[in-house]
Order: sequence, then structure tokens, then C-alpha cells
Amino acid sequence: MEQKDENSKSKSQIVVAVRPVYPRMLSGDGRPRKFRDDEDETSSQASSAISLEEGNINRRKPKCVYISFVTTLIRRLAPPPGHSGLQHIVETWKEPDSNGAFKFDWRDDISRDIVPKNCHSHNDYWRRVPLYEALAAGCVSIEADVWLTEDKELLVSHSWQSTTKERTLRSLYLDPLTNIFENRNVSAASTDDKQTGMFDSDPNTSTILLIDFKTDGHELWPVVLSQLQPFRDKNWLTYYDGEKLIQGPLTIVGTGNTPFDLVQQNSTDRFIFFDAPLLSLSSSSDGDKYNTTNSYYASTNMKAAIGRIWPHTTHKLSSKQVDTIQSQIKAAEDKGLKSRYWDTPPWPIALRDNVWSTLMDAGVGMLNVDDLVSASRWNWGWCVVAGIALCGNS
Repeated sequence: MEQKDENSKSKSQIVVAVRPVYPRMLSGDGRPRKFRDDEDETSSQASSAISLEEGNINRRKPKCVYISFVTTLIRRLAPPPGHSGLQHIVETWKEPDSNGAFKFDWRDDISRDIVPKNCHSHNDYWRRVPLYEALAAGCVSIEADVWLTEDKELLVSHSWQSTTKERTLRSLYLDPLTNIFENRNVSAASTDDKQTGMFDSDPNTSTILLIDFKTDGHELWPVVLSQLQPFRDKNWLTYYDGEKLIQGPLTIVGTGNTPFDLVQQNSTDRFIFFDAPLLSLSSSSDGDKYNTTNSYYASTNMKAAIGRIWPHTTHKLSSKQVDTIQSQIKAAEDKGLKSRYWDTPPWPIALRDNVWSTLMDAGVGMLNVDDLVSASRWNWGWCVVAGIALCGNS
């Protein structure tokens, strides 16, 4: 009996090394496994498989926690969605067709709770919903590039190759603006000499339409002028009468190939203003010719203004670059013009936001933006938290 017990004891201590053959084990730990001689291989491998499954779950836990953290952070910090009539148009808008511009049912809450902001919707026609998306964000300035066709139509696009006959200055911008201003000045208080602007919260704010002349300026000029004349007839446009500047709910500014000589030509009823070269305002030869009687903006390319911006670890402009910006903005202010810098860095997000903050702190007249929501509704200081980009096209 004693011998039998001894053999039984020694048997239970014998171990055998085997290579795992269970498929899930092969994707994990491939080292030899050991099991007792009174345990079959199947039960041993099943036990190992369960252990590995638990290991995979544990490895996924940090990732799940991270995703949950980011989701919660975005939900807590993201601005609430808008509920204005403009936002409703954004949600239901359709591309212009052969019948013209998208038509919508008027709502008196068109701009409810929207605070107008000095931001410019750069290349606005690239947006999913041109015009309305920028207005819903509160941006007061909108950009449209125009090309003249042989039949004297104004097509809107960044390049001639991407133009379509349905997307015109009228269908994307002028007709929708006409609809808005007509309804605004029926449902809102206005007088013959003082028309109501776009925004309920500040009806005296003028919306700016920056028209970039892409083809020959002298050929474009009379066509643009004729399409804007109905706005002038209804007293909706800012104009210069030869003595003073009278602000309207819509201000037209020409850039690109806009001919300055033709802007100057009409000295008693001027309603297209010039986008002056910001870097020329300090020039003794050119600086004096740009003022509020003929110009509205003073713009420049960011790189041309301050040189290359290096996205180093601080994501900030150098002190020399900041000083240069401040002096340029002051030069525009001294002439009553709104400074604007285009081609600001879009990425990294921290650099973009620091450049925006620097420009605003320096008193820039209009912030040129591509990302409307981040620029107009987010707190820029919360766009990057713990290395996570919460807003922007990152």
C-alpha cells in the first residue's frame, strides 16, 4: 500500500513540455506549456485560451478608457448646436440648379442668438453650404471668386476648370442675400434711409462680400456693377457720396484683379471698395492713396508679412514677428482700414490657434479663417487638451 501511494505521488509530479497548437494561442504566447500527466492536452489548452482572451480584454481596456475620455471631453467642451433660421437653412440647403438659387421658407428667427464676429469666410464657395454656413457661425465677411464668361455671366469657383453654369454670383450669393434683406426689412423695424442688417443681436452690423476678380478686371467691372445695382437702388449698400461714407447692411469689397482706377472713378456714388495692399500702407509713394473713401480692407499674405512660421515646440510666433504684425495693423488702423492676413497656418492646431490669438490681441481688423466652427464657436484655449486636438481639421 505504501508503494502504491508513493508511485501515485511521483506520478502527479511528472510534467511534460508541449508546443501550443490552439490557434488563438499561436497569436499570443508561443512558449512551451506544461501540464500534469493527469491533465489532458485539450483541457490545458482551453485553460490557456481563456487566459489569453482575458489578457486581450485587459490590453483593450486602456484604449477604451482613452476613447471614453476623449468623447467625454469633446462633449463637455464643444459648443452647443445652433437653432437659428440660418442653421435650419444649412441643414436643408441644396445646390443651385437650372431654376436658380435654393429657396427657403422665411423664418423671423433667421439670426436668433447669433453674435456677429469679425471673421472672414475664406474661399466660402468651397463650403458644403456657401454663404449660410458662414452667417450661421456669425462670420460677417464672405469671399467669392468670380470668372467672366463670354455671355457675361459671373461664375463662382477657385479655378476656371472647376466652374459650373449653375454656381454663379447670383445663385450662390446675390439672390440669397436679396431674399434675406427683403424679409429682414419687412419683418424688422427699418426706415427709408436706414436699412436693417443681417443679425438680430446687432442690426447695424454690415455684412461684407469680398469679390475676388479672377479674369480681366476692366472686363469684369461693368458686369459686377450691373449685378450689384439693384442692391444700391434698395439702399442696401455701403457707399461714398463724395463727402462722407454711408454704411449699409451690405459692404462690397473688390480684390484680386479689381482695378483701383475704376474704383476711384465714381467719386459721388462709390459702392465697390478696394482691398488695399497692407504692406504698402507705410510706403511714402503708395500709402497715402488708400483710405476709407476708396478702400475697406488692407490685406496681405501671412508669409509675405512676417516670413516663414516654424511650427516648433512652443507653437508661437517670434517676438520680432509679433512686433511686425502690430506695426502693420496699426498702419491700417491709422487709415481707418481693416487689416486681414490670409494663408495663416492651418496646422498644427496649437500653432493655428496661437496665430489667431496673436492677431486678435494685436487688434486685427478681420480674422481670415477656413475652419468656421473652431474660429467662431470654440474656446481656442481648449482646442488642444493633453495633446488631443478637440476642434479643427487636424
